[in-house]
Formats: sequence, C-alpha cells, structure tokens
Amino acid sequence: QVQLLLSGGGLVQAGGSLRLSCSASGRTFGYYAMAWFRQAPGKEREFVAFISRGGSSTGYADSVKGRFTISRDNAKNTVYLRMNSLKAEDTAVYFCAARGTNEVVRTAAGYDYWGQGTQVTVSS
Repeated sequence: QVQLLLSGGGLVQAGGSLRLSCSASGRTFGYYAMAWFRQAPGKEREFVAFISRGGSSTGYADSVKGRFTISRDNAKNTVYLRMNSLKAEDTAVYFCAARGTNEVVRTAAGYDYWGQGTQVTVSS
C-alpha cells in the first residue's frame, strides 16, 4: 500500500506556471506507475498525465500536451507536474494516483491509490 500527499497548488494568473508535487510513503515508490488527474466543478475526473515506473514512458491529455510535464524522482519518492502557460480552463482540483502495473491507463478507475487533491485556480 502507498500513501500519497500533494502540495503545490494555488492561485496563478493565466500564462503563469505552477509545479505540483506528490510524495509517497509506504511500499516502494518505484513499484508504481503514477498519474495526474483533475476535476473541475460539475465535471468528471479527467486524465492529465501518466508516467511509468522508471520514468521512461509518459503520456498526456491533448488539452495539456506541450504545456505540462510529468516527471518523477524515485530516490525522493516524488512525482511532479510542471504546468506552464496555464489557462482558465486548467482550474480544477488536481489529484495524483498510483497503480501497481505499468500500462498506460487514462481512466480513474484504473488506479488503486489517490492523494487528497490540491486546488489550482487560474485567473484570466
């Protein structure tokens, strides 16, 4: 089992940047593929980005491709989401998630463990 703790959300102007961090404790972090999801008010939770166990494979939602970068540091048990050129439509609660197998999965149901969520608000 793994516990996930998020940090780094906040309020930023459109065009600005933020970096989210998700720190893990418990079972060996490198065992898990990781992902970021987000959920805006009144909307379903949507996939944002994925990274494989070793970090060699990543995937992004079309809406964030070229603006967001997912990375991980297994020595620090942490996964990051660097968000550049933020838009008002990026406003949401962001979650990190972990799954115990290495396939690219873009649905929330495919993940076993979740962080508590952190609010990102982009003002236009």
